[in-house]
Amino acid sequence: MHRESREVTDWQEKSACTREDPELFFPIGDTGPSLTQIEEAKDVCRYCAVIEPCLQWALDTREVYGIWGATTETERRRLHRVGRAATRTALAQT
Repeated sequence: MHRESREVTDWQEKSACTREDPELFFPIGDTGPSLTQIEEAKDVCRYCAVIEPCLQWALDTREVYGIWGATTETERRRLHRVGRAATRTALAQT
């Protein structure tokens, strides 16, 4: 495997989710019973040693499915919008 791509995924080997059912992190929807599943997945993430690289990977790759770094798809879209807005503000001030 190429060294650079290996470095990107090293954090996955240390993730708490590897000991869980992968389906936990891919709820069908974000209302009703899915809310309980989302919270259960986020609880696993909150105690994970690699939560930051996981979230960063999901943001960098624009992952649109599942719970990554204790965030849902909707939460990650919001983070992208906030990031773009902050960048536009910074550029306007220069």
